[in-house]
Amino acid sequence: MLKKVFGSAVFGVEATTITVEVNVDKGIGYHLVGLPDNAIKESNYRIAAALQNNGYRIPGKKITINMAPADLRKEGSAYDLTLAVGILAASDQIKADNLEDYLIMGELSLDGSLQPIKGALPIAVKAREEGFKGFILPNQNAKEAAIVNDLKVYGVDNITEVINHFDKGELIEEVVVNTREEFYKNLDFPEFDFADVKGQESIKRCMEIAAAGGHNIILIGPPGSGKTMLAKRLPSILPPMTLHEALETTKIHSVVGGLSANTGLMSQRPFRSPHHTISDVALVGGGAYPQPGEISLSHNGVLFLDELPEFKRSVLEVMRQPLEDREVTISRAKFTVTYPSSFMLVASMNPSPGGYFNDPDAPVTSSPAEMQRYLSKISGPLLDRIDIHIEVTPVPFEKLSDDRKGESSVQIRERVTKARDIQTKRFKELENIHYNAQMNTKQIRTYCKLDDASLQLLKSAMERLNLSARAYDRILKVARTIADLENSENVAGTYISEAIQYRSLDREGWLG
Repeated sequence: MLKKVFGSAVFGVEATTITVEVNVDKGIGYHLVGLPDNAIKESNYRIAAALQNNGYRIPGKKITINMAPADLRKEGSAYDLTLAVGILAASDQIKADNLEDYLIMGELSLDGSLQPIKGALPIAVKAREEGFKGFILPNQNAKEAAIVNDLKVYGVDNITEVINHFDKGELIEEVVVNTREEFYKNLDFPEFDFADVKGQESIKRCMEIAAAGGHNIILIGPPGSGKTMLAKRLPSILPPMTLHEALETTKIHSVVGGLSANTGLMSQRPFRSPHHTISDVALVGGGAYPQPGEISLSHNGVLFLDELPEFKRSVLEVMRQPLEDREVTISRAKFTVTYPSSFMLVASMNPSPGGYFNDPDAPVTSSPAEMQRYLSKISGPLLDRIDIHIEVTPVPFEKLSDDRKGESSVQIRERVTKARDIQTKRFKELENIHYNAQMNTKQIRTYCKLDDASLQLLKSAMERLNLSARAYDRILKVARTIADLENSENVAGTYISEAIQYRSLDREGWLG
């Protein structure tokens, strides 16, 4: 007897429906075809034990299972429940007349309980698109899938619940999540606050500009000057995620199984801080069966690279294209996947191998040649893609011991959100541009027009600092953001001069 059950495979951040055809006939043997990987091939042992421990069995007949489309590679253990239900229905151990209405996924334990799966959210989105009435999956992933509207989601703890649902009419309780209510309820404030940072007013100003325009930033300073502390607080001043951004971000984390159990929609912007020993594949994504890397996991959030020169040069160079295009494409012989990677890059570094500026009073001194060699580990093209370069100096004792609290993240975030609102209105007709850092050359010419005095100021700075054309564009983008923070229509000379100050690594003699 032939039965069809439906599962799903995830490629990139999109899902593809898989039809599992189970045929039970006279004879003997268990044949699983349709390009399954080893985890799926081993499923018959898990299924046999799970069924036996719950009063059912794999029939002693010839079982042929095809996972269609047969030329598409299937991987992972999430098809256990799909296969088990298909075998039970095809061997007449259970009645299941409405199987075609459901998409079923789950990994089985030997006692029949279910383990969580990866990619529940993109699978649920695809199930709704293809008109399935319900999605049966492990309880741990139910909240994540239930944020998709117009799809009934059923979370189960054991295969017995699924069997009883089809065979005995004991319907599984539907999991209902009010997506908007869940999202806004969890917009609580992060634990890190700029009010805790003593001094560093100029750096806070830089962070505010970076957040307002979505600009990449690099902090250069000696150990203990507060670079990591400042970077960790950047997400607290970014505007709250929109519902669309939250869905997009949750989708990526769902694919890698990065959501904690019973988590619905992500409401906080991600902050990723990979170690400097990371490989290029782990950073941009890839592998034999491509998975998102750190740059995609920080989509709509912040990617923090601490001690930038310690990263392998090859790792840093692969970031150049994603920084420009805000997406990363991974190509294989048979398929190509594209992951979104619109993130804010925050990097920090010491000015020298010893960790200090060229200062005779510093605990460890390095010669200018050593410092230059250390800085040369970061390529010019990569630095060009970082809009703001700023020096971070140690905080003096007087400010450290001051009991007064600084400006809180809430206050800074209000100004940042107002500036972002201005940019949203400005770019509302443009499809993939939402804030100043995303502007291309054409938009820069349109929205960053300068008067003669400002133009002359920028010209002399370009000639004196020997800046590239890309650095010229970066200065204009940052100046536009400063103007938005000041609620100014025009990009005045004062905004240009402030933006030029934030190109520390372009200035000759900055080491001294």
